[in-house]
Amino acid sequence: MRALIVDDEQHVREGIKLLGQWDEQGIEEIFEAENGEEAIDLIQQYKPAIIFTDMKMPKMDGIQLLEWIKNNQPSSKTIVVTGYDDYHYMRKAIHFGSADYILKPIDPEILNHTLESAVADWKKEEASRKKDKSSHQLMNEMKPVYRDRKLTHLLNSQEVNKSLYEEFSFHVAQNYEVAIVRVNGKTIEAFQGDRDLAYFTVLNVINEILSEKQCGIGFRYLSNKGEIVIIFWDKFDQGDEILRCIYDALKRSIKVSCPMALGKLVHQSSKLIDSYKHAKQVLLSRNVLDQKEQRVYIKENEEQASLTNLMDYSSSIERVVQAGEMRAFDEVIEQILKEFKETGFLSLKQLLHFEKEYQVMSHRWLKKYHVPYSVTDQIEKQIDFFFDKNGAFQLDQYIDRKKREISLFLKIVKRHSLQKNKNVIYEIEQYLQANFDRDVKLQEIAERFYLSREYISRKFKQEFDENISDYLVKIRMNKAKSLLKNSQLKIYEIANMIGYQDDKYFRKVFKKIEGITPNEYRASHI
Repeated sequence: MRALIVDDEQHVREGIKLLGQWDEQGIEEIFEAENGEEAIDLIQQYKPAIIFTDMKMPKMDGIQLLEWIKNNQPSSKTIVVTGYDDYHYMRKAIHFGSADYILKPIDPEILNHTLESAVADWKKEEASRKKDKSSHQLMNEMKPVYRDRKLTHLLNSQEVNKSLYEEFSFHVAQNYEVAIVRVNGKTIEAFQGDRDLAYFTVLNVINEILSEKQCGIGFRYLSNKGEIVIIFWDKFDQGDEILRCIYDALKRSIKVSCPMALGKLVHQSSKLIDSYKHAKQVLLSRNVLDQKEQRVYIKENEEQASLTNLMDYSSSIERVVQAGEMRAFDEVIEQILKEFKETGFLSLKQLLHFEKEYQVMSHRWLKKYHVPYSVTDQIEKQIDFFFDKNGAFQLDQYIDRKKREISLFLKIVKRHSLQKNKNVIYEIEQYLQANFDRDVKLQEIAERFYLSREYISRKFKQEFDENISDYLVKIRMNKAKSLLKNSQLKIYEIANMIGYQDDKYFRKVFKKIEGITPNEYRASHI
């Protein structure tokens, strides 16, 4: 296995080489590059499994390199190492699939934990890649991908490639209609999170019915996540009926509702995108609160003409944030939802609009109160979670979740206000003193004190000149020395009292730290 370290500073590259436990992870060769351009040459030549990269470099920076790796060497696991604790860099690292994000100066414990996780993930994926190398399986996997790509291009362009006629039995017709089938999170869950298997199964059901009717073709629409598109070229008078047939077949097969919408009739292939856009509006205008058995939508719902804006309540929301009272928030939320609860109508478009505004406002709050957290921009994914298997939106559960998020935010703001007058690192040290007799994980500390693991590790070492794990051992040894002065206590009892289940391991650690065995220490102090 090979690794590559990309950084324009030589001492950083040498530091990573020195601190990394390479032999333990089975990494036999380590290469170095000063910038992205040099890195690409080495990646093409040696195909390293693990790549450490800085973000700010001359010629080609880390963001450009990560994008190139994602497109050209996606099997490599990338780990960003940077001195910039910047949300933009972190977001880009996540976007391009980085395994982790480490801040300089590098903590050996964090470095090796990250390296171990990246190697484990790479080995797992490599085993899967080897298993799937058979040419027959590869061809079967590529056929639907190729079809989806070609038909997505057809929908988005104004010309039809003649090869489509023969490859996919696509029919040239005078008229067309486009329908959208929504594949949400519940559908993916039905296949244990296997997205590709979910699409494969849903498309098989759809195309089997369309083939029998000889009226259209379905494909995964690659321009928009969570959508399957159907292009009808015949039997337009039966479009509603065929979609209901497909809906029922999918519900029987996967036990999950897949909402569908039918677009308007268009008279040439170059207008397919217009039919798609109309179907999208029909889908967005649907009432997510209704309890209908079949969620097939043929026409746009005009019950709610204008959208309600959260921003109209921004001054009220700002006041309750400043007050830090959750009860005041409850009143504002109920005021906003009053109309929707009374009428029983809430369009998907309105719901997405609410979620988008909520994300914008959350980001503004986090920035204003200097809270080092980020908000997700995956709006539809956030909402998908609250649709049940029958496709009905669980409004009360959604509101409860938002209330918990807001409550947590208020606690975070309060804690950050207190931290202005307190050194949180010394709070962490006191927490270790109080919990020395159990295995305190860095993640536990991060969640308790609302700080990142990297920040805690870096600041703790600056304050105490030791990493957290070594400091915890020191606390335990000091406690052990105190307990050893009591001749009534057995060695194994003392080991258990300070958090070691194995007294042999305790004896080994004690001798390593103190230079003598526990028995020798006891003999010299009693």
